[in-house]
Amino acid sequence: MDGLYRLVNGVGRAALWAFGFDVRWTGAENVPLDGPVILAATHGSYPDFVFIERAAVSRGRYVRFMTRHDVWNVPVVRPLMSTMKHIPVNREAPVHAYLRARRLLEEGEAVGGFPEAGISYSYTVRPLMRGFMSLAQETGAPVVPLAGWGGQRIFTVGELEPPLDLTRKRRVDLAFGTPMYVGKGDDLTERTTELGHALTVLLEGVQLLPHHRPRPGEVATWYPAHLGGQAPTRQRAVQGLDVVPFNAVIPTWGPDLDAYAGTPPPDRRTR
Repeated sequence: MDGLYRLVNGVGRAALWAFGFDVRWTGAENVPLDGPVILAATHGSYPDFVFIERAAVSRGRYVRFMTRHDVWNVPVVRPLMSTMKHIPVNREAPVHAYLRARRLLEEGEAVGGFPEAGISYSYTVRPLMRGFMSLAQETGAPVVPLAGWGGQRIFTVGELEPPLDLTRKRRVDLAFGTPMYVGKGDDLTERTTELGHALTVLLEGVQLLPHHRPRPGEVATWYPAHLGGQAPTRQRAVQGLDVVPFNAVIPTWGPDLDAYAGTPPPDRRTR
């Protein structure tokens, strides 16, 4: 199984090299060399999983990603995803994905995914799902928060410009945070809120790196509005761009919290 994963990893590294993408990371020592671990990452671009695995393999870990179930509808892709033990997620019936992720963690695997349940149009941390903290509570696995930045300039969602740009030598930075452990009696909403704050600190840390900041006077639709870019504001994202599951935890983290004013608590929201 991991033989195929190593092969796919090699293809991914070759693709990164071919396009000259420069992927760097900090804090990878927070990912244990063995045993169960949950990587909870921000989501700003479609190839985020490629960058994450590039860093994870430096720790000898092959991450089993929680991924949209419709990827399995592609005949050539289906056997590859299944053999590498990735996890299909159907938002209409998420229990299967949860149980599969739990089983993999109990077997000592690394499970990764995006608790925002979608790419953020505003490049801020969206509402988060509680499932990652629930998995940690049930299995004892640490949750390692992870923020990535740079991939949004390669391939992402887009309201203001074409989403695909294969300009060579793009820089991508990843920041792994301090592991979080969830106790049996912990409140999952509170712990998920803590995750949201941790992810925001990590994300803004990489967004503010000098090589990622727009040049003076540059129109940067790929950079968050609250930091001086022209990406959609959080208010705009909330008004119709971000599709958020009904039971996500509403942010108390990040900029422009007024964007969520009047949003019902998750347990009273409807589909």
